[in-house]
Amino acid sequence: MLIGYARTSTLDQDAGFEAQLRDLTALGCEKLFKEQVSSVAPRKQLEAALEFARHRDILVVTKLDRLARSVVHLGKIIETLEAKGVALRILDLGVDTTTPTGKLMLNVLGGVAQFEREMMLERQREGIKSAKEAGKYKGRKPTVRARSEEIKALADQGMSMGAIATKLGIGKGSVHRVLNANG
Repeated sequence: MLIGYARTSTLDQDAGFEAQLRDLTALGCEKLFKEQVSSVAPRKQLEAALEFARHRDILVVTKLDRLARSVVHLGKIIETLEAKGVALRILDLGVDTTTPTGKLMLNVLGGVAQFEREMMLERQREGIKSAKEAGKYKGRKPTVRARSEEIKALADQGMSMGAIATKLGIGKGSVHRVLNANG
C-alpha cells in the first residue's frame, strides 16, 4: 500500500499543501496523513502514519523537508520504517528505498546533510574565535548574576521562584541557580 504524508508549517501555505495532496493522490496513495504544523511541533499525523504502515507498505512524501527536521530525525524515521519492513519514497529526489540504489542515495543525502551541518558549526566557531581575538566578541552579558542580590532580596520577602522570574523577566531556572548557589 502507498501511504502519503503531507505537511506544511503554517495554515498560510495552502497552495503548497494542496500541491502535495494532489501529487500524492495522483501517484495512487491509498491512505493520506496530512497536517499543518511546524516541523519542531508534535506531529501527530506523522506518528499516525508510522504506526499505520505495515510490512511491504511504502511511505511517500513529496519532499524530504516535509518529512524530517534533521538528519537525526530522518535516521529515527528510517529506523522505524525498516523495523516494520516499510520503504520510503521521496518524490522530488527520486529516492525509493525499495531499491538498493534508493537506499544508497538516502544514506548519501543524509551524510551530505550531516557534513554540511558540521561545516557550518565549524565556520561559526572559527568566526567567534576570530571575533574574540579582535576584541569584538564579548559574549552574552551575565544578566542574572548581575541581578543576584535583587533575586535574593525578593526571595527573602517570600516571593516564589516563578513570581521572581516573571517580575524580573528571566527564566525560573536562572532564579533557581542563583538561590541554590553555594549551598
